[in-house]
Amino acid sequence: MSQVQRMSRLMAKTLRDDPADAETLSHKLLVRAGYVRRTSAGIWSWLPLGKKVLDNISRVVREEMDAIGAQEVLLPALLPKEPYEASGRWDEYGDLLFRLKDRKGADYLLGPTHEEIFTQLVKDQCSSYKDLPVMLYQIQTKYRDEARPRSGVLRGREFQMKDSYSFDTTDEGLAESYALHRAAYQKIFARIGLDFRIVSAVSGAMGGSASEEFLAPAAAGEDTFVDCPNCDYAANTEAVTFTFTPPAAAVEHGPVEELDTPDTPTIETLAAHLGVPASATLKNLLVKIDGEITAVGVPGDREVDLGKLGEHLAPAVVEVVTAEDFEERPDLVRGYVGPQGLKIRYIADPRIATGTAWVTGANKPDTHARNVVAGRDFEVDDYLDVVVVEEGDPCPSCGAGLKLDRAIEIGHIFQLGRKYADTFQLDVLGQQGKPVRVTMGSYGIGVSRAVAALAEQSADDKGLCWPREIAPADVHVVAAGKALQTELALDVAEQLAAAGLRVLVDERAGVSPGVKFTDAELMGVPHIVVAGRRAAEGVVELKDRRTGEKEELPVADAVARLRA
Repeated sequence: MSQVQRMSRLMAKTLRDDPADAETLSHKLLVRAGYVRRTSAGIWSWLPLGKKVLDNISRVVREEMDAIGAQEVLLPALLPKEPYEASGRWDEYGDLLFRLKDRKGADYLLGPTHEEIFTQLVKDQCSSYKDLPVMLYQIQTKYRDEARPRSGVLRGREFQMKDSYSFDTTDEGLAESYALHRAAYQKIFARIGLDFRIVSAVSGAMGGSASEEFLAPAAAGEDTFVDCPNCDYAANTEAVTFTFTPPAAAVEHGPVEELDTPDTPTIETLAAHLGVPASATLKNLLVKIDGEITAVGVPGDREVDLGKLGEHLAPAVVEVVTAEDFEERPDLVRGYVGPQGLKIRYIADPRIATGTAWVTGANKPDTHARNVVAGRDFEVDDYLDVVVVEEGDPCPSCGAGLKLDRAIEIGHIFQLGRKYADTFQLDVLGQQGKPVRVTMGSYGIGVSRAVAALAEQSADDKGLCWPREIAPADVHVVAAGKALQTELALDVAEQLAAAGLRVLVDERAGVSPGVKFTDAELMGVPHIVVAGRRAAEGVVELKDRRTGEKEELPVADAVARLRA
């Protein structure tokens, strides 16, 4: 039999006003409804109601992971440096890692993700092809030292994550394990009530080849993805790649002409001064790639996507140059850099095709140059698709105009291949009696982030509005205030609990009915039962929190309706 949770004993104080530092809806409501409390920047305490929601999501994740044959383990969060140093991620993660030393001076980290440790575990436990395939998972706290932790539990420095890993002897086996996880994720997110999209993605510091993200569309999302209205193409903007057709025939251009352009260090000021469209100009952004100054050229009407550039160049570290860098390089004139004559590496977007002519910097103060032709006046060292994707750009699949939307990343799946198996020499004895190198997949779900994503998608102007599968209770019973109403509310709560429902009952003395009703809507339990003005008749009001529909019913009918 389910238990009844009384509000008078519940560790949850609701707030009337939004927290001063809250920017997103989920941050505001999870704090106001008494689900979480801030301990420090990016570090959150989960109160009883919040812990129930978190556990319900974890339960659904476990059920679907177990259904595909994955086995749950729990690895340490405090990890030695050596495995991450071997994989290169001790350095690649940079400032994101929480690093510490023990009393003997040995280096440790708090785990951001566990590919290395799982690989070592399987190397220790599996020696033959007969031991594979195997899929292992854990639900565990992860740690990343975010520079700007914000939006409540959406971006914390400590967060709960389900990470799983598959180990196969063949690429075909990896593809099957990947497909099993992909289908399981679809079931998980559908069960917990999230609206989601599956989009092509990049692997980043994880490494590997095939990669897809599961995104929950929401205004508070920090990811931008493209969605084609004409076909099924969808991708994270960093994963969008365009194909460009070079000019059909060579076009004769006049010689390079230097122009006096004082006070035009930006594309906007230059275009206005010369009376040309921004698309006719060449923007050259200076960056440092592992400390080496490099120029990145894009049409003047586009912006450089530093995230996409970083993905192309990973694991190299990409940074924008500083004023101090310019002081050390007098040959680089800030605001007037052009590719002609540059003695640094030059990367260009494919739109800067051979034979195209541009207005760009002349590498002199207050001076630009016209008719600067790619392939004639400057050479491109590397062509990379690095522009920020814009609304209306052609779909790489069908050519229709793309649409942009914001979303929260809730899951990410990778076909890692043999990157980590190579690092740790993970081999098993194959069917032919020879060593076989294992191939891996890595699959993550942000469990605590999913709580915030659900809050963002389902909340209304009154508060949270949880899907039943993950709500902290099935029914919120409210006693309007009088002794008879409280008595009836407690009786209804016990009947509902006896029927197997999870019940939260508000029988607080000295709290006005208005506050109780407001709290019930703020907390977001799917069904609300009010013992109010017709309590003496044994009649209660039944309200659907999602639709707002109300109905007065005898207690027995209300219990039967909710049980069904």
